[in-house]
Amino acid sequence: MKQLGKHIILELWGCEKQALDDQPGVEKMLVNAVKACGATLICVKTHKFSPQGVTGVAVLAESHISIHTWPELGYAAMDVFTCGEHVIPEDTIPEIRNFLKPDKVEVIDIKRGIVDIEEVLA
Repeated sequence: MKQLGKHIILELWGCEKQALDDQPGVEKMLVNAVKACGATLICVKTHKFSPQGVTGVAVLAESHISIHTWPELGYAAMDVFTCGEHVIPEDTIPEIRNFLKPDKVEVIDIKRGIVDIEEVLA
């Protein structure tokens, strides 16, 4: 059996509210996270909401990293989805922790596309 991708979902609580509302900072964090996990960045797009909150996505050759923030709650939701064996999504976590400074991080690990390659190609 082969795993086509790895998807980690991050629940980040008790984050610094200022960081959660910092669009340029969130964009920089996404770029740093891409570098940390060894992925290939295609582009980054972020959006600042009014009165608060940021959403962003780093599109990767290997898939994506996304974030949605709720500064008023000190909460961020993130996805790190990667394909290929050279990218390690968990390696993004130190960069994310460094910027958002969460009190609590929950990591949900999902194996994507479990297939029997020989059977599929037969």
